[in-house]
Amino acid sequence: MPLKVTLRQVMYRLADGYVQRADLVVRAPEAGVPVLLVEVDRRSEDAHELVAKLRRYWEWGRLLAKDADKRTVDMVRSRQDAIEQVGHEKRLWRRVYPPTGREGLVPVAFVFADTTEAKVANTIAELEEAGRRYWAPRRYDTLYEKAVTARDYRQAVPVVVTTLEQLQEHGAGAEVWRRLGRTGEQTLTDALDNPDGHDLYHAQEARAEAEDKRRRAAEPEAQRPVCRRCGRKFSDERWEEITMHRTAVRAGDKSVCGPCRADDVARQETAAEAARLKAAAPPEPQAGPEAKRGRGLLRRRP
Repeated sequence: MPLKVTLRQVMYRLADGYVQRADLVVRAPEAGVPVLLVEVDRRSEDAHELVAKLRRYWEWGRLLAKDADKRTVDMVRSRQDAIEQVGHEKRLWRRVYPPTGREGLVPVAFVFADTTEAKVANTIAELEEAGRRYWAPRRYDTLYEKAVTARDYRQAVPVVVTTLEQLQEHGAGAEVWRRLGRTGEQTLTDALDNPDGHDLYHAQEARAEAEDKRRRAAEPEAQRPVCRRCGRKFSDERWEEITMHRTAVRAGDKSVCGPCRADDVARQETAAEAARLKAAAPPEPQAGPEAKRGRGLLRRRP
């Protein structure tokens, strides 16, 4: 893997004036590694000191650029975690290095040399556990927590580890790098990539949102009333008519659909019209006493 390495210590001044020094800076954009800060440990530092170094890299990655606007400066000063609302392009590290092409802060590599495998394993375990706040991704703040398994790496320092002996034997492009939080060794680019990060989040969020819309659309449909008389589902208009207060009082039998309700109204109107016509019709003439006598005189005698 072609590498451009700055063979000198690079210093980073923190907010409290402390100066952090990186042993090496790897620049290999053509190999997918725009920047990598390298710490070489030759048994001169214990795990706690390496955790402190990692913390300082994390703190440096959270500093604002000196040319940040006053509004952003005031916001960051207003509360401790406000810097997380500021994009990386406005932070100090982006005035020093180009974008990494991945989520997170500038990646850091710890290369162990002149030591035993057991000590390396113990140191990495301590670095992984005690430094979790600085390298570990977080859960995304989403409405779909059960559906989204992706992790948010935006505020984390990607940390990879290896040994000088592995680099000398296999080369930096081989599968000799382990990312904190993972098992097994990978190539450097694979170790720095975040397959469970931003891209997966957007895909899972989109799927979850689509499923939620489908579910919400199906819920009312499952509750749509069915006509007790003919078995048809209620139309939207009929459903609204029987549930809205202003129309429910005139909705009639709420267990029947619109067409059946229309049939009921038609029958009621027909019956009402028949009753009106009957009430308006003149009464039939009734026979009086004289008419009865006349009919009696005309009756045939036996």
